Amino acid sequence: MEQFLRTKLLFGEEKLKKLQKSKVAVIGLGAVGSFAAEALARSGVGRFLLIDSDTVQATNLNRQLFALHSTLGKLKTEAAKERLSDINPGCKIETMHIFADSDNLEKIFESKPDIAVDAIDSFGSKAALLEYCVKNSIPVVSSMGAALKTDPSKIQTADLFETHYCRLAERLRGELKKRGIDRGIPCVFSMQPPQAKPVYPENLPEGTEKFERNSTKILGSYNVITGIFGLLLADLAIKKLTL
Repeated sequence: MEQFLRTKLLFGEEKLKKLQKSKVAVIGLGAVGSFAAEALARSGVGRFLLIDSDTVQATNLNRQLFALHSTLGKLKTEAAKERLSDINPGCKIETMHIFADSDNLEKIFESKPDIAVDAIDSFGSKAALLEYCVKNSIPVVSSMGAALKTDPSKIQTADLFETHYCRLAERLRGELKKRGIDRGIPCVFSMQPPQAKPVYPENLPEGTEKFERNSTKILGSYNVITGIFGLLLADLAIKKLTL
């Protein structure tokens, strides 16, 4: 197909065919997940399972590809499906409007995706997902914390257990080691210390969305950083899919 000519010229026909036959589960369609999903669709991935429990809100507009004024109020899964289908009408897309956690991981992976892209914000859900994937031999790539960061040059990729200066990665390493896991999770992370402090719900301006006020804390986020995280996450997935 002409649409993927440039990809084929660079990667070769065999790798493009692998991408077109692959199924990717993108879990979390926010700032990082939206960029990862779109990069995968533009690269020729033929099948998607898109998972998120949220709707598009005004505060998403600064950093999420699926957040447009025309999609405000829509389920993120539906906004993502529409956009990815418009990019590649030939790809097959399934959606699950759920919050991924330990209670529904078996349901999520019933359709046997070839790889999972972890763009989950919640610590407990992220740890459960990574444990499930490793123990069930499901390839997975994972995003560490992109909020409160401003320096693109500090973003790197590594195995989760070889990362540095990332508090989320440090916490995950400790938790996963308790569960018998100590290697095998490629991730994107930043070595930059946080550049601002969280804002707590009681200090938010009037009119901020209800779901924000129900959050424990709100983190400032810069679209350049979250975009790079998502693109690098897609790169890690593509490299695994085209081995």
